[in-house]
Amino acid sequence: MSEESTDTELAPEPTPEVDTKAAEEAKHAADQAKLAKKFRLITGEEVLLTKRPSTFAFLNLYLLGILVLAVHLLFEIEPGTESENPFVSILASIFYTSGEVGLTAVMLFITWMNRLMNVSTSGRWVTVGLLLVTLAPTLFLLDDGINWVTGIFMDGSGVLGILPDYNSLIAGPAFVSIYMALVFYYQRSFHYAITSDAIIFEHSFLLSRSHRRILFDRISEVVVNRSPTGTLLGFATVTVLTDSGVGIVEESNVPVVNHTIPGTTDKDGDSATERAGKGLIRTVVGLMTYQRTIRTIRPDPKHCMYNIRKWEKAKGLLNEMHKKNSQSHLLSDLKKTITETASKE
Repeated sequence: MSEESTDTELAPEPTPEVDTKAAEEAKHAADQAKLAKKFRLITGEEVLLTKRPSTFAFLNLYLLGILVLAVHLLFEIEPGTESENPFVSILASIFYTSGEVGLTAVMLFITWMNRLMNVSTSGRWVTVGLLLVTLAPTLFLLDDGINWVTGIFMDGSGVLGILPDYNSLIAGPAFVSIYMALVFYYQRSFHYAITSDAIIFEHSFLLSRSHRRILFDRISEVVVNRSPTGTLLGFATVTVLTDSGVGIVEESNVPVVNHTIPGTTDKDGDSATERAGKGLIRTVVGLMTYQRTIRTIRPDPKHCMYNIRKWEKAKGLLNEMHKKNSQSHLLSDLKKTITETASKE
């Protein structure tokens, strides 16, 4: 009886390097699928780099919240009976005794100045929020007024009699906490991506949605803006300009002024001297109030990579992809291909 022996070939066991590589590929594929859904990529498009604004990108908004908190706390400091500096004692007494009226006046001044300076904190929603905080003490003053009027005729507690006295130590931190949370949420609502085909700006805040996609061959210039704060903290704004004007806004260097001056309008009975004098006055006033409109770059978090870290990498990748997809580069490649084909023949 002969015994037949068979050789069985066993598959080689996977090495740790192979397992690690497979896990990395699976993780990369999962991340790409997630990003493709978020940025609404087309088939075959791949995300090369993603960015969000830096933690300190909206530092001005946070500082404004700290200012509002400081003002509320200032009105709750009781003036001391003894002070080395009489000016400080007088100032503390004014703040403390003015109460809701003084707080409303100071907050109204801050709101007006913030809107007037037209800085990064002068937006519509920030102004509305400041107005709500400004008018909050007025609600309590109104309640006190209604109580006083109804108390003359009857034993009433006013329409809003359930409200206690306005306490800046409670209202200030409460308002600022809500404001800071909204600023942080607003900051995290921006997301940018550089893909193999385009640069994408994604924004999703509360019920607001914004999605902009710019192809590389539409880019005319890549501009980097670094503020003094960004230079110290290591972030910058990368703005993409296009031929259609994306990234550029029109600004006026002076406000609009009415050039019509009473008494300078020409009349039928005016002499030549009077007409010349009125014309000279109109010319001088016109030159003084001349409005010059210029085109400039104003960073908008919705349409630029606003205050991002490692901006050098983003700018380098944008320049590389722009060069790769620009018409001049494509024509150079076409010319090179034709030349090589002709030389082979």
